[in-house]
Amino acid sequence: MGKNTYLYQGFMLVLAYIVFSSGDFKIIIGGIAIFLIGMIFMDDGFKLFSGGVLEKILSKTTKTLPRSIATGFVATSVMQSSSLVSVIVISFLSAGLMSLSGAIGVIFGSNIGTTTTAWIVSSFGVKIDISAYAMPMIIFGVSFKFSKSGAVKGFGNVLIGLGFIFLGIEYMKDGFETLKNGLDLSKFQIDGYLGALVYIMLGIVATVVIQSSSATMAIIITALVSGQIIYINAIELAIGANIGTTITAVMGAMTSNSNGKRLALAHFIFNLITGFVAIVFLYQLADLTTFLALKIGISADDYGMQLALFHTIFNILGVIIVSPFTGKLVLFLEKKFISKEDEDILKPLYLDDVVLSVPDASMSSIKKETIHLYDNAIEIIVHSIFLHRHQIHNMKEIEEVVLHSDIDTLQDINKFYETKIKYIYGELIKFSTLAQDYMDEIDKDKVYDLKLASRNIVESVKDMRDLQKNMFHYLKSSNEFIKDEYNHLRINIAQTIEAIEEVKQSDDLDTVAQLELLRDKIKQLKSMKNNKIDTLIRENKIDSKMATSLINDSLLTYDVVKKLVAVATILWINNKEIRELGEKYENK
Repeated sequence: MGKNTYLYQGFMLVLAYIVFSSGDFKIIIGGIAIFLIGMIFMDDGFKLFSGGVLEKILSKTTKTLPRSIATGFVATSVMQSSSLVSVIVISFLSAGLMSLSGAIGVIFGSNIGTTTTAWIVSSFGVKIDISAYAMPMIIFGVSFKFSKSGAVKGFGNVLIGLGFIFLGIEYMKDGFETLKNGLDLSKFQIDGYLGALVYIMLGIVATVVIQSSSATMAIIITALVSGQIIYINAIELAIGANIGTTITAVMGAMTSNSNGKRLALAHFIFNLITGFVAIVFLYQLADLTTFLALKIGISADDYGMQLALFHTIFNILGVIIVSPFTGKLVLFLEKKFISKEDEDILKPLYLDDVVLSVPDASMSSIKKETIHLYDNAIEIIVHSIFLHRHQIHNMKEIEEVVLHSDIDTLQDINKFYETKIKYIYGELIKFSTLAQDYMDEIDKDKVYDLKLASRNIVESVKDMRDLQKNMFHYLKSSNEFIKDEYNHLRINIAQTIEAIEEVKQSDDLDTVAQLELLRDKIKQLKSMKNNKIDTLIRENKIDSKMATSLINDSLLTYDVVKKLVAVATILWINNKEIRELGEKYENK
């Protein structure tokens, strides 16, 4: 057993002892558990309910740092889930849809957005009987779960989540009120900076254990309002919770890709600086909070709302302090975690398990990785026809380049396949299959198409493996006719690759027009090649062995270019109706 296993078992034993030995603590812990269940339902609900809206907003509103910060704040405030926002940001960063500075800005804003939980709990949760609203929410939420619509099901999850959150707050509030009759935790207060360090550590530990700073803040506020802790200790716990949530993010990023690790490190640096400033100026910030609270109408004895205000102030202060140095932070982070997936193209670049449960984010990762697989395959295919990729850049020059290229040593396609294709393809299929569990039927169809594209890419490489041996042999032949025919096969493949490169830069309608021309050319080439081979045989310009090899290899070439065009259709035609029109035309 590992160290983590023993820690978990020890934690469970301590938890069991507390639950079964104290009825009051059992109510509090039960409230925490119900609150966390609510957060999970809310998280899952927004993934379904948003229908990709959050992903679209994040991808379009992170061009500048102020917009990124504002977007992170609004998204987290509405979704009440900084983890969901972080998952999408990591996936977009990995897929190249968001800059590192934009992603950092969203995380800064998300930190401020998490403070809305404290406002909700302090303004509603501890002041009104919110349990009265919890049951109707859960009832209607469960009813909506039976709908066939993904959006309605998602809304049902959101309602269930809110209901459980309200119920959890009520249980925690009742638990602390009851506990005060037998045990007054406020008697254990510690003054001065020693007390600050002790309570900050408690806040860190609580957040790491619970894995939710929102839940920790809910506990702190309910304990504060019930009089179990004093205001200054509650502030110290809130600072610890802020630092603790960063540690959980860092732990989660350990298995993430380099972009996830960079973002987690940025989050850690931000919260550490913010926490340090809050500790150094603890009493000054507390006085500032009291002053501002009175100015905006928060009463002097409403410590719950004052704590929420403090939580917001010191997070905004952190953004003000750190954001001017974002450029330098980006430069620092880009030099970190230069790991295998960055240096070694043999591994997947965009697949990260952290984004599996977010359909739009995982779809983006799958498409990006399929394009990465295509790029690796094209490099292999170009080498297998004895060219280099940089030579294929002009349709008019390709024929000349092919005819005057050196036929050097035979490339080991098997080795290339094993190192550059096989592992990525396997991981891509595995990731796609797991991601489909979280998708609706429309998204599943899109993933199926991408799986089909990746299979065609792999089969094209395998076809080239079979084609290359004869090509190498006959290109060195003294028979100029057979050599000329194999050069034409090379030209066809090279021209197809170049045409697809041009297609990638076009819009949908332009792309379709170019692909249709390419399909027509491929069909004509197949017909012309058969006639040409017949003529060469009749005129005794090639022998029967050459003819058999040429017929088989012409078919292989036709299959390769047809599959590459099919891949291009899936990857670079976004409009489904236009794509289907092209596929119908091809199948005529």
